[in-house]
Amino acid sequence: MMRSMFSGISGLRVHQTKMDVIGNNIANVNTTAFKSSRVTFNEVFSQTLQGGSGASQETGRGGRNPMQIGLGTNISSIDTLMTIGAAQRTDNPFDLMIEGEGFFIVGDESGTYFTRAGVFRKDDDGNLTIPNGMKVKGWPAVDNGTRIQRGAVEDLKLDKPENLTADPEATTNLRIQGNINIQDGITTTGIPIQLKFYDSLGNLYSANLNMTYDSTASEWNLDIPDTLRLTDTNGNVYTLENVGAEEDSITIVFDSDGNLDIENSGGTNGTFTISNGGNPFDLTADLSAGDPLIKSTIGPLTVDFTGLTQYNQKTNIDPLMGDSNGLGAGREPGELSGYSIGADGIIIAQYSNGQQKMLGQVVIATFRNPAGLQKVGDNLFTTTPNSGEFDGIGNEPNLQGGVLEMSNVDLAKEFTEMITTQRGFQANSRIITTSDEMLQELVNLKR
Repeated sequence: MMRSMFSGISGLRVHQTKMDVIGNNIANVNTTAFKSSRVTFNEVFSQTLQGGSGASQETGRGGRNPMQIGLGTNISSIDTLMTIGAAQRTDNPFDLMIEGEGFFIVGDESGTYFTRAGVFRKDDDGNLTIPNGMKVKGWPAVDNGTRIQRGAVEDLKLDKPENLTADPEATTNLRIQGNINIQDGITTTGIPIQLKFYDSLGNLYSANLNMTYDSTASEWNLDIPDTLRLTDTNGNVYTLENVGAEEDSITIVFDSDGNLDIENSGGTNGTFTISNGGNPFDLTADLSAGDPLIKSTIGPLTVDFTGLTQYNQKTNIDPLMGDSNGLGAGREPGELSGYSIGADGIIIAQYSNGQQKMLGQVVIATFRNPAGLQKVGDNLFTTTPNSGEFDGIGNEPNLQGGVLEMSNVDLAKEFTEMITTQRGFQANSRIITTSDEMLQELVNLKR
């Protein structure tokens, strides 16, 4: 049989394989983070009819090149192209795209796998997973969500019991700011100031103090009662005994420009403290007899009044929780209200009281030869001896949140490859047809 016929057969086979690869690329043109493949050919060994020879002085003849007949083509490689696909915006906080190289780490009981498709979701048990149910791995948060513990990766579980709520915090700092008018202060009732603060359980209370103006001394007096009435958000009234401050009445003096004269005012540098002898109030013990028992504490409360002015305008007092930097404001217990993932992969829980807590960090794995990874379906890869091994720890990522990586399939290139593949297949089929016609002519010689 003619060698050309077998060469044509090998050409048909490799072009069919290449067409299979092109078809798979085009089929996955919209697959998230799909990595396209390409096919390269190489020639099969050649039959040598005559070897090469060098020049000879004895014969006086020059060198001759070898004469060889090729015996067809073969598949040299099917390579996975690891170029990064374009970004697709989704605005879903659990959709992530890796900037640069690397793979998300996922797994189940069957092992650990790697993917570029950051299509994450939370299951009913609070685990961060991918669509096929495999759990996303990363570094856990420790110390009540204040830091990330780097080490061996583990499954990221978002809804741990300690993550469902944010702890309350007792108020320790208050500030009184705004303007007070002298005419309002010389009335018989004075100017009421309502302070609001949280106890250690996150219960919100309000208590009223009163400011009066002494026209003789040209100063204000902020009364600190020995017995303070507290009202919670449900309207329950409690009486707090033995309320102490530096003085029973804090003197507040303003200069001729209406600004606070701290040096001549009472308190300490424009502040005073409401406490039980310098200690927090124990509501179980310090309430009046007959009040409902509450196992919580309040304070001590440091009250800053340096924000007060005495201008010739209406009285407008605005007591606030927290110091000038917002510290010590206290807070109520918070319920988990949402999540966000930063560019560094740290997952932040958002709570209804404004608190935030770290839940863990998504990490990535990098390989010396990512093209050496083996596809196993579901947008997943596994390691091979030629890709390098995963160290079990991973690296901090650089991510885009609310964005997915698109397929890196180039349709223009694939269609061009399809045309050349089709023509190559046709040309090889023509080799077989022509060889068959030549054989037919040879058979016909006997007639």
